[in-house]
Amino acid sequence: MAVLVGKKAPSFKAQAVVNGGTIVEDFSLDQYIGKKYVIFFFYPKDFTFVCPTELHAFQEKLPEFEKRNCAVVACSTDTEQSHWGWLQVPKAKGGIQGVTYPIVADTNKTISANYDVLNGEYYFDDNNQMQATAELVAYRGLFLIDKNGIVQHQLVNNMPLGRSVDEALRMLDALIFFETNGEVCPANWAVGKEGLKADHEGIAQYLAKH
Repeated sequence: MAVLVGKKAPSFKAQAVVNGGTIVEDFSLDQYIGKKYVIFFFYPKDFTFVCPTELHAFQEKLPEFEKRNCAVVACSTDTEQSHWGWLQVPKAKGGIQGVTYPIVADTNKTISANYDVLNGEYYFDDNNQMQATAELVAYRGLFLIDKNGIVQHQLVNNMPLGRSVDEALRMLDALIFFETNGEVCPANWAVGKEGLKADHEGIAQYLAKH
């Protein structure tokens, strides 16, 4: 698994569904550079089971992300038509109706591959037939990208393990705190708690108090 932290987030242009039902061409995260933080997360499949719980959870906390000037963008290897169809299905019937943030269609699987969250890979067998080592869908990858387009945090879960949206918010808050105050965030830091100066005196003072 590639570590993208500290590196430029891989750029792409792809179709996406925005505002709960509008299909757009050439969607790109580059539009946010210099303007917004980004939480970019992958999920395995439309019309599945853990996935809608995550998409709705991000939607419920979307005002909190927006308050922090952070865009939320989802992505899976399904087509934009599949995303659109799932968005028409009510929540009570297992759908994601009501989700308004962009959902990117990684139909060619290149975005998932470039972010190194694609399960499996292609190869050619002895008969020159294309095969795959596994079902080519994305793991539950999540990337926090700063306003310069640099990945500051990444998390990758296996298919059965849903993510914590509150933890994604906490990491965004930690990044904002560091950028604003110049202090680093110790273990279990949360908004309202103190940071510490990144030197020997700073850690000594912090540990003495805690």
